[in-house]
Amino acid sequence: MNKAMRGRSIDTIFMLIVFSIFAVSVLMTLMFGATIYRNINDLSHSNEPEQIALSYIWTKTKNFDKADTISIGDFNGIPALFIYESFGDTNFRTAIYHYDGWLYELFSEVGLELSPTSGTRIVMVDTLTFEAYNNEYFRTYSGDKSLFLYTRSGLVLDEGVGLP
Repeated sequence: MNKAMRGRSIDTIFMLIVFSIFAVSVLMTLMFGATIYRNINDLSHSNEPEQIALSYIWTKTKNFDKADTISIGDFNGIPALFIYESFGDTNFRTAIYHYDGWLYELFSEVGLELSPTSGTRIVMVDTLTFEAYNNEYFRTYSGDKSLFLYTRSGLVLDEGVGLP
């Protein structure tokens, strides 16, 4: 074999080795990326209902944050967040509460006695609790997540709701 042929063989082998190293590194990068994506996706889906519940409560309280409209109290023995509003001469109340593994919302006229099953199911969550800190702050917990809210209008505490 002459020197020119041997040089081409070495060049060809070198190019194949470089290409193989490149192909293996691309394959490993894709495998690591897929594993990371799967882990992030699993983590985000495991917390999704709690995030939805807390986002829902945050949105509701911010949309109705006017004087004397938000309170925490008891709805048929269940801790609940109440949002009050008036249309003409009629007063209405939205109750947000946890019942039978679900976050519920119930919009009704003030004074009507309705059961917890009368509400609309929003999202399935394991737990939902409310804690009042003073007349402007409260915290709500859902699973291992919590949300601390400030109400510009002030928080009206129903009788029997204590402060920690």
